[in-house]
Amino acid sequence: MEIAGKNVIITGGARGLGRAYALSLKAHGAKPYILNLHQEYLDAMYKEAAIPGRVIDVANEKEVEAFVENYTQEYGPPHVLINNAGITADSLFIKKKDNKIIKFSMENWEKVIRVNLTGVFLFAREAAYQMVKHAIKGVIINISSITRVGNVGQTNYSATKAAVVAMTVTWTKELSRYGIRVAAIAPGYINTEMCAAIKAEAKEKIISKIPLGRLGEREEINQAVEFIIKNDFFTGRVLEVDGGMRL
Repeated sequence: MEIAGKNVIITGGARGLGRAYALSLKAHGAKPYILNLHQEYLDAMYKEAAIPGRVIDVANEKEVEAFVENYTQEYGPPHVLINNAGITADSLFIKKKDNKIIKFSMENWEKVIRVNLTGVFLFAREAAYQMVKHAIKGVIINISSITRVGNVGQTNYSATKAAVVAMTVTWTKELSRYGIRVAAIAPGYINTEMCAAIKAEAKEKIISKIPLGRLGEREEINQAVEFIIKNDFFTGRVLEVDGGMRL
Protein backbone atom coordinates (compact mmCIF):
# COMPACT_ATOMS: atom_id res chain seq x y z
CA MET A 1 0.00 0.00 0.00
CA GLU A 2 1.26 3.45 -0.84
CA ILE A 3 1.30 5.81 2.15
CA ALA A 4 0.48 9.03 0.32
CA GLY A 5 -3.18 10.02 0.44
CA LYS A 6 -4.22 7.34 2.91
CA ASN A 7 -6.52 7.92 5.89
CA VAL A 8 -4.73 6.89 9.09
CA ILE A 9 -6.28 6.75 12.57
CA ILE A 10 -3.78 6.71 15.43
CA THR A 11 -4.90 6.09 19.02
CA GLY A 12 -2.69 7.71 21.63
CA GLY A 13 -1.42 9.84 18.78
CA ALA A 14 -0.57 13.12 20.47
CA ARG A 15 2.50 12.12 22.48
CA GLY A 16 5.42 9.70 22.44
CA LEU A 17 5.52 7.15 19.66
CA GLY A 18 1.99 7.97 18.50
CA ARG A 19 3.02 11.57 17.88
CA ALA A 20 6.07 10.37 15.97
CA TYR A 21 3.92 8.13 13.76
CA ALA A 22 1.53 10.98 12.98
CA LEU A 23 4.26 13.46 12.04
CA SER A 24 6.21 10.94 9.98
CA LEU A 25 3.20 9.64 8.06
CA LYS A 26 2.01 13.15 7.31
CA ALA A 27 5.46 13.96 5.95
CA HIS A 28 5.00 10.98 3.61
CA GLY A 29 1.70 12.36 2.34
CA ALA A 30 -0.77 10.44 4.52
CA LYS A 31 -3.74 12.04 6.27
CA PRO A 32 -3.37 11.15 9.97
CA TYR A 33 -6.09 11.69 12.55
CA ILE A 34 -5.04 11.38 16.18
CA LEU A 35 -6.88 10.46 19.37
CA ASN A 36 -5.90 11.24 22.94
CA LEU A 37 -7.41 11.76 26.37
CA HIS A 38 -5.96 15.26 26.74
CA GLN A 39 -7.18 18.16 24.64
CA GLU A 40 -4.06 20.24 25.28
CA TYR A 41 -1.86 17.66 23.54
CA LEU A 42 -4.24 17.52 20.59
CA ASP A 43 -4.23 21.32 20.36
CA ALA A 44 -0.43 21.36 20.37
CA MET A 45 -0.27 18.84 17.53
CA TYR A 46 -2.78 20.80 15.47
CA LYS A 47 -0.84 24.01 16.04
CA GLU A 48 2.43 22.33 15.12
CA ALA A 49 1.40 20.26 12.11
CA ALA A 50 -2.31 20.86 11.39
CA ILE A 51 -3.09 17.25 12.30
CA PRO A 52 -6.72 16.95 13.43
CA GLY A 53 -7.77 14.94 16.45
CA ARG A 54 -10.22 14.55 19.28
CA VAL A 55 -10.57 13.39 22.85
CA ILE A 56 -11.90 9.86 23.24
CA ASP A 57 -12.02 7.04 25.74
CA VAL A 58 -10.71 4.14 23.66
CA ALA A 59 -12.41 1.57 25.89
CA ASN A 60 -15.89 3.10 25.69
CA GLU A 61 -17.77 1.06 23.10
CA LYS A 62 -20.39 3.69 22.27
CA GLU A 63 -17.78 6.44 21.90
CA VAL A 64 -15.59 4.34 19.65
CA GLU A 65 -18.49 3.18 17.47
CA ALA A 66 -19.76 6.73 17.05
CA PHE A 67 -16.32 8.16 16.37
CA VAL A 68 -15.36 5.69 13.63
CA GLU A 69 -18.77 6.03 11.97
CA ASN A 70 -18.61 9.84 12.03
CA TYR A 71 -14.97 9.82 10.91
CA THR A 72 -15.88 7.65 7.93
CA GLN A 73 -18.73 9.95 6.95
CA GLU A 74 -16.49 13.03 7.12
CA TYR A 75 -13.14 11.76 5.82
CA GLY A 76 -13.93 8.44 4.19
CA PRO A 77 -13.11 4.98 5.56
CA PRO A 78 -9.75 4.41 7.24
CA HIS A 79 -7.02 2.73 5.25
CA VAL A 80 -4.74 2.30 8.27
CA LEU A 81 -5.39 1.97 11.99
CA ILE A 82 -2.50 2.20 14.44
CA ASN A 83 -3.59 0.88 17.83
CA ASN A 84 -1.03 2.75 19.90
CA ALA A 85 -2.88 3.92 23.04
CA GLY A 86 -1.56 2.28 26.19
CA ILE A 87 -0.92 2.89 29.86
CA THR A 88 1.07 1.30 32.67
CA ALA A 89 0.26 0.75 36.33
CA ASP A 90 3.18 -1.29 37.57
CA SER A 91 3.44 -3.26 40.79
CA LEU A 92 4.74 -6.59 42.02
CA PHE A 93 2.19 -9.41 42.03
CA ILE A 94 2.85 -10.03 45.73
CA LYS A 95 5.11 -7.77 47.76
CA LYS A 96 6.22 -8.09 51.35
CA LYS A 97 7.19 -4.88 53.11
CA ASP A 98 7.67 -4.35 56.85
CA ASN A 99 6.02 -7.71 57.59
CA LYS A 100 3.02 -6.67 55.54
CA ILE A 101 2.02 -8.59 52.41
CA ILE A 102 0.66 -6.40 49.62
CA LYS A 103 -1.31 -7.82 46.71
CA PHE A 104 -1.44 -6.52 43.15
CA SER A 105 -4.54 -4.35 43.12
CA MET A 106 -7.61 -5.19 41.09
CA GLU A 107 -7.90 -1.50 40.21
CA ASN A 108 -4.50 -1.45 38.52
CA TRP A 109 -5.25 -4.72 36.75
CA GLU A 110 -8.57 -3.52 35.34
CA LYS A 111 -7.52 -0.05 34.20
CA VAL A 112 -4.60 -1.38 32.16
CA ILE A 113 -6.69 -4.20 30.67
CA ARG A 114 -9.37 -1.66 29.78
CA VAL A 115 -7.09 0.65 27.77
CA ASN A 116 -4.44 -1.71 26.42
CA LEU A 117 -6.68 -4.63 25.51
CA THR A 118 -10.33 -3.56 25.29
CA GLY A 119 -9.32 -0.35 23.52
CA VAL A 120 -7.34 -2.28 20.91
CA PHE A 121 -10.24 -4.70 20.39
CA LEU A 122 -12.84 -1.96 19.95
CA PHE A 123 -10.88 0.21 17.54
CA ALA A 124 -9.78 -2.74 15.44
CA ARG A 125 -13.34 -4.04 15.26
CA GLU A 126 -14.80 -0.71 14.17
CA ALA A 127 -12.02 0.03 11.69
CA ALA A 128 -12.32 -3.46 10.18
CA TYR A 129 -16.09 -3.04 9.93
CA GLN A 130 -15.69 0.13 7.86
CA MET A 131 -12.92 -1.40 5.74
CA VAL A 132 -15.12 -4.39 4.87
CA LYS A 133 -18.20 -2.22 4.33
CA HIS A 134 -16.35 0.05 1.88
CA ALA A 135 -14.17 -2.69 0.32
CA ILE A 136 -10.94 -1.13 1.61
CA LYS A 137 -7.89 -3.39 1.57
CA GLY A 138 -6.50 -1.80 4.69
CA VAL A 139 -4.04 -2.58 7.42
CA ILE A 140 -4.33 -2.66 11.21
CA ILE A 141 -1.12 -2.21 13.18
CA ASN A 142 -1.22 -3.15 16.86
CA ILE A 143 1.54 -1.92 19.15
CA SER A 144 2.74 -4.70 21.43
CA SER A 145 5.96 -4.59 23.46
CA ILE A 146 9.14 -6.44 24.32
CA THR A 147 7.45 -7.07 27.69
CA ARG A 148 4.88 -9.40 26.12
CA VAL A 149 7.03 -12.33 27.24
CA GLY A 150 6.60 -11.25 30.88
CA ASN A 151 8.38 -8.60 32.92
CA VAL A 152 8.84 -8.06 36.66
CA GLY A 153 6.25 -5.68 38.06
CA GLN A 154 4.15 -5.70 34.89
CA THR A 155 1.65 -8.53 35.23
CA ASN A 156 -1.11 -6.39 33.72
CA TYR A 157 0.94 -4.67 31.00
CA SER A 158 2.69 -7.86 29.90
CA ALA A 159 -0.61 -9.72 29.75
CA THR A 160 -2.16 -7.09 27.50
CA LYS A 161 0.82 -6.93 25.17
CA ALA A 162 0.84 -10.73 24.80
CA ALA A 163 -2.90 -10.70 24.15
CA VAL A 164 -2.46 -8.02 21.48
CA VAL A 165 -0.21 -10.42 19.58
CA ALA A 166 -2.75 -13.25 19.90
CA MET A 167 -5.49 -10.97 18.58
CA THR A 168 -3.23 -9.88 15.73
CA VAL A 169 -2.77 -13.47 14.56
CA THR A 170 -6.47 -14.28 14.99
CA TRP A 171 -7.62 -11.23 13.03
CA THR A 172 -5.11 -11.97 10.29
CA LYS A 173 -6.71 -15.36 9.75
CA GLU A 174 -10.24 -13.92 9.81
CA LEU A 175 -9.77 -10.70 7.82
CA SER A 176 -7.40 -11.81 5.07
CA ARG A 177 -10.39 -12.91 2.98
CA TYR A 178 -11.34 -9.22 2.74
CA GLY A 179 -7.84 -8.11 1.82
CA ILE A 180 -7.18 -6.64 5.27
CA ARG A 181 -3.74 -7.16 6.79
CA VAL A 182 -3.06 -7.15 10.53
CA ALA A 183 0.40 -6.93 12.07
CA ALA A 184 2.08 -5.95 15.32
CA ILE A 185 5.18 -4.09 16.35
CA ALA A 186 6.98 -4.95 19.59
CA PRO A 187 9.24 -2.03 20.50
CA GLY A 188 11.97 -2.39 23.05
CA TYR A 189 13.08 0.54 25.18
CA ILE A 190 12.67 3.64 23.03
CA ASN A 191 13.85 7.17 23.73
CA THR A 192 10.45 8.70 24.61
CA GLU A 193 8.94 10.57 27.53
CA MET A 194 8.27 7.24 29.26
CA CYS A 195 11.94 6.27 29.20
CA ALA A 196 12.99 9.78 30.14
CA ALA A 197 11.14 9.30 33.44
CA ILE A 198 13.22 6.24 34.38
CA LYS A 199 15.86 6.90 37.03
CA ALA A 200 19.40 7.17 35.65
CA GLU A 201 20.69 4.10 37.49
CA ALA A 202 17.80 1.95 36.30
CA LYS A 203 18.19 3.26 32.74
CA GLU A 204 21.87 2.36 32.71
CA LYS A 205 21.00 -1.16 33.80
CA ILE A 206 18.45 -1.46 31.00
CA ILE A 207 20.89 -0.20 28.37
CA SER A 208 23.52 -2.66 29.58
CA LYS A 209 21.16 -5.48 28.55
CA ILE A 210 20.62 -4.14 25.02
CA PRO A 211 23.15 -5.70 22.62
CA LEU A 212 23.31 -2.49 20.58
CA GLY A 213 24.15 -0.58 23.74
CA ARG A 214 21.57 2.19 23.44
CA LEU A 215 17.89 3.05 23.53
CA GLY A 216 15.94 2.92 20.30
CA GLU A 217 14.88 6.13 18.57
CA ARG A 218 11.38 7.10 17.48
CA GLU A 219 12.42 7.22 13.84
CA GLU A 220 13.37 3.55 14.02
CA ILE A 221 9.83 2.64 15.08
CA ASN A 222 8.45 4.96 12.39
CA GLN A 223 10.39 2.92 9.85
CA ALA A 224 8.72 -0.25 11.15
CA VAL A 225 5.27 1.32 10.74
CA GLU A 226 6.10 2.44 7.21
CA PHE A 227 7.44 -1.01 6.30
CA ILE A 228 4.23 -2.73 7.41
CA ILE A 229 2.00 -0.28 5.55
CA LYS A 230 4.01 -0.51 2.31
CA ASN A 231 4.71 -4.25 2.27
CA ASP A 232 1.52 -5.96 1.10
CA PHE A 233 2.88 -9.43 1.89
CA PHE A 234 3.52 -8.70 5.57
CA THR A 235 0.69 -9.84 7.83
CA GLY A 236 0.08 -11.92 10.93
CA ARG A 237 3.56 -11.31 12.31
CA VAL A 238 5.25 -9.30 15.04
CA LEU A 239 8.02 -6.95 13.97
CA GLU A 240 10.46 -6.79 16.88
CA VAL A 241 12.40 -3.54 17.12
CA ASP A 242 14.33 -3.90 20.37
CA GLY A 243 18.06 -3.67 19.64
CA GLY A 244 18.34 -7.41 20.20
CA MET A 245 17.29 -7.21 23.84
CA ARG A 246 15.69 -10.18 25.57
CA LEU A 247 13.99 -9.89 28.94
